[in-house]
Amino acid sequence: MPVTVTLPQLGESVTEGTITRWLKAVGDTVVADEPLVEISTDKVDTEIPAPASGVLLSIDAPEDAVLEVGGVLGVIGEPSEAGQPAEPEPAAPATPATPEPAPAAEAPTAAEPAVPATSAPAASGAEVVVVLPALGESVTEGVVTRWLKSVGDSVAADEPLLEISTDKVDTEIPAPAAGTLTSIAVEADGTVEVGAEVARISTGAAAPAASPAPAAPAPAASPAPAAAAPAASAAPAAPAASAASADTNSGAYVTPLVRKLAAEHGIDLSSITGSGVGGRIRKADVLAAVEARGSTSAAPATTASAPAPSSAASAASEPSPLRGRTEKMSRLRKVIAERMVESLQTSAQLTTVVEVDVSRIAALRQRVKNDFESREGVKLSFLPFFCKAAVEALKVYPQINSSIDLAAGTITYHESENLGIAVDTDRGLLVPVVRDAGDLNIAGIARRIADLAERTRTNKVAPDELSGGTFTVTNTGSRGALFDTPIVNMPQVAILGTGSVVKRPVVISDAGQDVIAIRSMVYLSLSYDHRIVDGADAARFLTALKDRLEAGAFEAELGI
Repeated sequence: MPVTVTLPQLGESVTEGTITRWLKAVGDTVVADEPLVEISTDKVDTEIPAPASGVLLSIDAPEDAVLEVGGVLGVIGEPSEAGQPAEPEPAAPATPATPEPAPAAEAPTAAEPAVPATSAPAASGAEVVVVLPALGESVTEGVVTRWLKSVGDSVAADEPLLEISTDKVDTEIPAPAAGTLTSIAVEADGTVEVGAEVARISTGAAAPAASPAPAAPAPAASPAPAAAAPAASAAPAAPAASAASADTNSGAYVTPLVRKLAAEHGIDLSSITGSGVGGRIRKADVLAAVEARGSTSAAPATTASAPAPSSAASAASEPSPLRGRTEKMSRLRKVIAERMVESLQTSAQLTTVVEVDVSRIAALRQRVKNDFESREGVKLSFLPFFCKAAVEALKVYPQINSSIDLAAGTITYHESENLGIAVDTDRGLLVPVVRDAGDLNIAGIARRIADLAERTRTNKVAPDELSGGTFTVTNTGSRGALFDTPIVNMPQVAILGTGSVVKRPVVISDAGQDVIAIRSMVYLSLSYDHRIVDGADAARFLTALKDRLEAGAFEAELGI
């Protein structure tokens, strides 16, 4: 009985992985728990062991392909089953257990003609149908905003093919295989449903890849990373693997994720000795090089950063290239515009503002920020304090953490505090959600905010992470604003704006005497839906928030 090898769950937030290297070729004998294939994710590089002993009958995910958790990697069967197709290589299209290659009857002829491959793209390699993948639980369709390739262009596996925009997020769809783009099913501005065809890629290598000839050198070539790629990736992966090998300066295989990480940090891959199998450079190797460079050049970096304010100021003062231009709105900008207008037209909104003395928090933060960063891996800003105080107040005043259905005549008071954090990106304002924020301490909130903000700005946040919020915080103070009057993010009924923390002279009472002192002050503004939240409710919520922050008793939250 053949055993299907699938990509296992590799972590709570990991949904997919990149096939970096097959350690076995089709036709090889494998032993249960023996390393079978190397997988790279944005969290970790790891080896996937064989779930059973037998012969590797097929490879369904070639090197450099991106596979979702639960996707089929290959099939392991008995040696007798491997003998049925006459040669080991054609065993890949002959896998009856794989869901995609439906026409199993084509297996005996797949070694010769490449014509019948259209209905079994992954196996035969002649033509691959590109479909719109699932982009989130609540996302059913997307709009093609831009094609990055034209018909007739060559594409590499995992290379961005087109841009898709949904009401949750803008993202790039990578090519599932290397080859030539032969057709485009949905033009720019067209709407496509999840699972529908958007394009087709011809690998142009069906006959050579499926022929039995390359199967012979596969076992002998497997120890060398560059040579192992054509043997392991039965059909379409050979050109992609060789291109990836040629892309490295050292000759060791490098994954797309590692190449991107190195480029982001300006790391020369030829200067790194890989610690992976066959000398492959792993994500950990690049991060170690970044850390080593930072430790050896800490002083010059500080010196080099000194002129930054003046250069930034000069860059900001230069005229924008957008002046005098008329350009099409992005789908995300249209969605933002429609929702903001809808929010104002649907609900009765107004804003209440309080002034808060956060001098005690400023002193506490100054005292623990270095230890906090070394322990938690993120900087300690004022925002986690504001968020912690807010979720505590939401538990006491649930009408601020509610939603209204006017048609049904109902109000829902949410049982958890799912905190939306407004993030400024180059594509527009997005609001990822810290779920169950009421159960987190300040360290937990700080880590979650840092993670979500980074992935949102780099377009790696999942669509489901941009929905489900019950209350939003927008930190306009991070850009120097004293306060604003934010618009409520429907169907929520309130949003908190946090202004810039500034030192200024204020009148305080000291032993019964009014004195002027320099204090760290901030404005907090609450915009709310007056249909359900009264002015008194808003004032009580903000007063509770103010009292909690001015007391500054967060030592227990910080573990001190």
